[in-house]
Amino acid sequence: MNKLPLTKRAQILGMLVEGNSLRATSRMADVSINTVTKLLVDMGCAAAEYQYKTLRNLPCKRVQVDEIWAFCYAKKKNVETAKAAPEGAGDVWTWTAICADTKIAASWLVGSRDADAACDFMTDLASRMADRIQLTSDAYQPYPGAVDAAFGSKVDYAQLIKIYGNSAEGQKRYSPAECVGCKSRPVKGNPDKAHVSTSFAERQNLTMRMSMRRFTRLTNAFSKKIENHAHAVALHFMYYNFGRIHKTLRVTPAMQAGITDHVWSLEQIVGLSCN
Repeated sequence: MNKLPLTKRAQILGMLVEGNSLRATSRMADVSINTVTKLLVDMGCAAAEYQYKTLRNLPCKRVQVDEIWAFCYAKKKNVETAKAAPEGAGDVWTWTAICADTKIAASWLVGSRDADAACDFMTDLASRMADRIQLTSDAYQPYPGAVDAAFGSKVDYAQLIKIYGNSAEGQKRYSPAECVGCKSRPVKGNPDKAHVSTSFAERQNLTMRMSMRRFTRLTNAFSKKIENHAHAVALHFMYYNFGRIHKTLRVTPAMQAGITDHVWSLEQIVGLSCN
């Protein structure tokens, strides 16, 4: 890996963050699959460490959170019958938090979808905020307890409850039932009802599915190792926060949040793994 030129590593990074699979990247860059995998691991570790240290005292005012589903090796229902399923196989959830104003992805957590994960996620999110925020989540039950434990009284928190109609196609329909309405429910503090929304968080989920091949639904593109899944997520957010100009902001989220003063190049992101 040390012999691979910086420009080649940047080329591989660009392919990965634009939604190509490891094998497709290997073919296009004319390098071995092991080289691409090792680069993913190295850059993912560096990206996670850098953002863990840097995304602090964020000037967020309104934050939205959500969870996005994927799976590793096999879906949960198939793990018992899967051959040589590794540790971490099954459903994998990525908890995400996005600032509605700066659009920065302030925190994320790859793991299960339970109360313990919710508490870990909220504790990390709370530690990154500079001031009091308004927080919005969906109606998932563990959220209120996790928010209370992490933020105490220093948050204005509301849940957005979606109301779904019955699908005419019944259980044969793959996509969720049609959302016919929603209502907000204040949970803590004094949240502004006009800003109770999870739209940005849900749009971020779509960006993740488009930018990481392993998140694509109804294909054979899925993570084989939970560790590599986490590396891919960290790398995605590094590029999203620092390296890609947001269309509505005309700058990167990190620039809008005052964390950096320039758009990071692919070479600069790759350079993190060399330090």
